[in-house]
Amino acid sequence: MNYKIAVCDDSDADREYIAALAAGWAARAGNTAQIATFVSAENFLFHYAEKKDYDILLLDIEMGEMDGVTMAKRLRRENDSIQIVFITGYSDYISEGYEVAALHYLMKPVREEKLCSVLDRAAKKLAGNEKLLTLELGGEMVRVPIYQIRYADVSGNYVTVHAASDYTVKMTLGRLEEQLDERFYRVGRSAIVNLTQISRVTRTEIRLSDGTAVPLPRGAYDGINRAIINMR
Repeated sequence: MNYKIAVCDDSDADREYIAALAAGWAARAGNTAQIATFVSAENFLFHYAEKKDYDILLLDIEMGEMDGVTMAKRLRRENDSIQIVFITGYSDYISEGYEVAALHYLMKPVREEKLCSVLDRAAKKLAGNEKLLTLELGGEMVRVPIYQIRYADVSGNYVTVHAASDYTVKMTLGRLEEQLDERFYRVGRSAIVNLTQISRVTRTEIRLSDGTAVPLPRGAYDGINRAIINMR
């Protein structure tokens, strides 16, 4: 596979180090990678406006006028498939990642084996974006790209899958769960949510990026937060 990777960091040493690790990962995995480096968020966005084809973004949070989180939010308005990995020297920013569906946070100094593990996950998710869910609706087969599914909820013997459109089918939530991948998390007995679509979690609800509120069962708060941070 060929991946286009962007490394955005205002530290020359960190930027070159991360780029070298990413190049090493690609070579060992038998992939090819086009790796571009950027000294600021503004610098990246200027080049991105011309050719919006990056697969993976390794993004420092603490930068100059525009920080990494602000840049990622702007990027997510039009691109929901690029895999964003935040790189930071602080752990205070983890909650910010909900709004931009960050794949992971890497703490500086970045360890090679940890970065390679995260890049493996990014590659798997990029491949997963091509997977399709097949549903039978009134004698007609409908194929839904899995990455488009925001969540699914159950009512009686029927499950509604909420994607670009809503599809209601007679099946169990457990059966649907078997056909999804690691991006999805079972919330009690009534719903499955796409972890990459979550913008905020409270003790009582999960708020998705489109504003939808999914009730959060009692005792499920810690589990959903761990799932978001440690997506495997």
